[in-house]
Amino acid sequence: MMTTQQQLQHLYWRAGFGPRPEDVAAGLPPRKALRQLLQASARVELLDSPQMRYTEPLAQFRPVTPGNGTPQNSMVTTPDQTMSAGGTPAPVAAVPARSALPNGRTQPPLLRRKEMTPQERKMQNQSIRDAFYAMNTGWLQRMATSPAQLREKLTLFWHGHFACRVRRPDAALHLNNTIRQLALGKFGDLLLAVSKEPAMLQFLNNQQNRKQRPNENFAREVMELFTLGRGHYSEADVKEAARAFTGWGYDNQGAFVFRANQHDDGPKTFLGRTGNFGGEDVLNVILEQPACAEFITTKLYRFFVNDVPNPAHIKPLAQSFFRSGYNISTLLEELFSAEWFYAPANVGTRIKSPVELLAGIKRTLGLQLVDDKPLIVFQKALGQTLFEPPNVAGWPGGRNWIDSSSLLYRLQLPSVLLRNAEFNVALKQDENDIAPNLSKADRTFQQQVKTTVRLAPVQALLAKTPPAQQAAQLGQFLLQAPLRPDNLALIQQAADKAPAEGRLRTMVTSLLSLPEYQLM
Repeated sequence: MMTTQQQLQHLYWRAGFGPRPEDVAAGLPPRKALRQLLQASARVELLDSPQMRYTEPLAQFRPVTPGNGTPQNSMVTTPDQTMSAGGTPAPVAAVPARSALPNGRTQPPLLRRKEMTPQERKMQNQSIRDAFYAMNTGWLQRMATSPAQLREKLTLFWHGHFACRVRRPDAALHLNNTIRQLALGKFGDLLLAVSKEPAMLQFLNNQQNRKQRPNENFAREVMELFTLGRGHYSEADVKEAARAFTGWGYDNQGAFVFRANQHDDGPKTFLGRTGNFGGEDVLNVILEQPACAEFITTKLYRFFVNDVPNPAHIKPLAQSFFRSGYNISTLLEELFSAEWFYAPANVGTRIKSPVELLAGIKRTLGLQLVDDKPLIVFQKALGQTLFEPPNVAGWPGGRNWIDSSSLLYRLQLPSVLLRNAEFNVALKQDENDIAPNLSKADRTFQQQVKTTVRLAPVQALLAKTPPAQQAAQLGQFLLQAPLRPDNLALIQQAADKAPAEGRLRTMVTSLLSLPEYQLM
């Protein structure tokens, strides 16, 4: 039988990025903690900062001629949100508006690379990379500190589900904020909004989808990866859906446009239905399929509960999800309230993704880096870089997170972060990076990582625990998997040998360095 603390920690790890010492000290019943998570995640706070906004470093030298617009290959998108009278973000039920930046400037165009000198391309790459890095580390900080833990965790889930990789930081950020706004609403609203995002339309080539020359890429992935899964549609359905999505694209300002003159307005037969379908019609027909509810529920189950789907759990969840009109909040509340969610088979059995690992350490220990750039290096070394999914299928997850090199880096990480140890890695060539063909010297990171941590709340958690039992008590807080007696003895010995002022840090570092800490 799990204790209340174990249930609480399990909920905080799965529905967020782990518990803080004060969360455990509060001792809330799991059901009350779940209500608090849902309430705290009701408010939407967009991810944005001046550093995240891409600025064309060469725009001052090559201004756009008034009236000519921006180049056809540019995508300009800016997060924007209507505020309610009370000063809080108003609910959003459609694609967020695009507008000029707060100071009135529109985002600059990406200059055509073929028109640029090598030095100009290098400057542009650096500016793009800086914006992506600011988005990455800013989001990681949000995961670690935001009260809206469930919204950020679900945004990470949809970030992998609707995997998209584009060169425009502003387009990638707008897609991320669209997902963030709609993450806990109706799946149909989220699906439609993502399908109309310029970043997704570009990534899956729908900008080139025209009547008499249909491009099937977007239509195929919408069904295979986003809604139904293989086996629930035919090749004929792909072809007909592609015809329905003809004319969907974006304009020079990065806003969704429907180009009627490029749309195939003839009759189409899709999933057994015939009509003069457009893209919205195709999405609605998909949502009418119970297989869609089961596909999404299964993916959510694998992310939040267990890598191995349990049909006995998933079937009633999927039926309820379908009946609710695909209400994501209702589905998750039902999932996290189920008795089987707290079954031993589902606790301490999932491997943390690299992002969950990093965000969890930051959240639990209030960890801050003097320079956030190493966080990018850690993600690349461990195999998951935010905004850079490997392909449209996203990150495979599960046991794929661990190989011989990534496990070694994972086990070294606590010493790097808590003891200013040196981190030494030669990153692999990464075709997804902004600058994929770097020399080995440019891909090698070898330096100490300077950090600060908040150990006082952890110390407070142990205040009433005798020194001889503190390692075991700390293990119950930091680990979701049981601590083996031999490891406990080693950690206790290391703590006893450490100077008094370094005792707690020694225990924390030792526990985080165990393979068990990789599980949640």
